[in-house]
Amino acid sequence: MKKFILGTAMVLVMSTAAHAETVGVSMAKFDDNFLTVLRNGMTDYAKTLSGVTLQVEDAQNDVSKQQSQIQNFIASKVDAIIVNPVDTDATTAMSKLAADAGIPLVYVNREPVNVDTLPDNQAFVASNELESGTLETKEICRILVGKGKAVVIMGELSNQAARMRTQDIHDVIKTDECKGLEIVEEQTANWDRTQGADLMTNWLSSGIEFDAVISNNDEMAIGAIQALKAAGKDMTKVVVGGVDATQDALAAMQAGDLDVTVFQDAAGQGKGSLDAALKLAKGEKIEKKVYIPFQLVTPANVKDFVTKN
Repeated sequence: MKKFILGTAMVLVMSTAAHAETVGVSMAKFDDNFLTVLRNGMTDYAKTLSGVTLQVEDAQNDVSKQQSQIQNFIASKVDAIIVNPVDTDATTAMSKLAADAGIPLVYVNREPVNVDTLPDNQAFVASNELESGTLETKEICRILVGKGKAVVIMGELSNQAARMRTQDIHDVIKTDECKGLEIVEEQTANWDRTQGADLMTNWLSSGIEFDAVISNNDEMAIGAIQALKAAGKDMTKVVVGGVDATQDALAAMQAGDLDVTVFQDAAGQGKGSLDAALKLAKGEKIEKKVYIPFQLVTPANVKDFVTKN
């Protein structure tokens, strides 16, 4: 009888071990408000799953470091890899590393340059950037009744999201209802609040006049707001928009400083990427592109989003 009980216990242990999975996660950088929410969403979800362990690394915005992390995950024989790429143009090599090792890989949030040619055991989880800049710019156009001058603050130009959101802005301005909008300046602030503030300070010092600030993300928009307020500008006369609906952005909106943002479900992307990685690790087939919808946020509905990001 004792032998039977011991044997049964061993079978249970072996069964549990067989279902244990380790997922290596390389984040572009930890020091980013939105990506922190995404990372926390992933790790919090992992805690609810039995036998799932995450090994989360900070690439510190360094492409070489991120590639080394992926190589280390492969050497450690993780069951799957999740990558929030530093440079979306560098993902082809990362995909090859994982594919050659036979390890599933999921890109999250930032669209890889090779998204349309990903190997069978790779996928992309994010929100469709065709929606983000479009929702933001259409709302700014509506507020300005289709005419006025705007400055555009772009994210990192090596990042597909920055390029796509900026293209969205231009596409909206080409439409009949918004063709009265004119872009007078367009520069990058690399997703960074401080750089956004510095860029706005330079524009103000140069005497550039504008009615709206269209930013690729909330952090740069908040930096622009800080610079505008420091210069004594009346915030009721400048329309400011961003993307992400971070808690700081929602607070700025409730304070009357930010007029438009677009909710990007960071925690949902984190959860979705882990789900995708675990399914691929089990040999399941999933969609190559998994999109989580964006939602427009304005002062009229801001309270609905305060606890989401």
